[in-house]
Amino acid sequence: MDMSLTLIQDLVAKAIEQANSEFKRPICIAVCDQFGLLLSFTRMPGAPIRSIAIAQGKAYTSARMCINTDAFLERLQRENLQPGYFCDPLLTGLPGGSVLKNAAGEIIGAAGISGLTVQEDQAIANTMAAMTQKI
Repeated sequence: MDMSLTLIQDLVAKAIEQANSEFKRPICIAVCDQFGLLLSFTRMPGAPIRSIAIAQGKAYTSARMCINTDAFLERLQRENLQPGYFCDPLLTGLPGGSVLKNAAGEIIGAAGISGLTVQEDQAIANTMAAMTQKI
């Protein structure tokens, strides 16, 4: 199942709302499909330029590894691995990426957030993931 443009826009709007209301700082938001291909990208005015590639990398990593990036980081640390061992230079262990699943548990994409602390980025990405589990 593919994500609709309306769903993607709702996810981005929710991320912006949460960044504004809870953290009062701008973010970059990337949404990709289940293969890690970019579907949507938004940079709020004032979000760090470096966060553009980071948000996209977090979304890509979650989709390609089929896990949230905080869980991927835990695995890297637990097994003493480097992201480069996976032969994919686009992978990142930075928290802030979440797998997006539908109500049936199928992976429909991933979201990546950057611009805040990694814990705050992950919280927003997790909010986006919770939204897709209802469809």
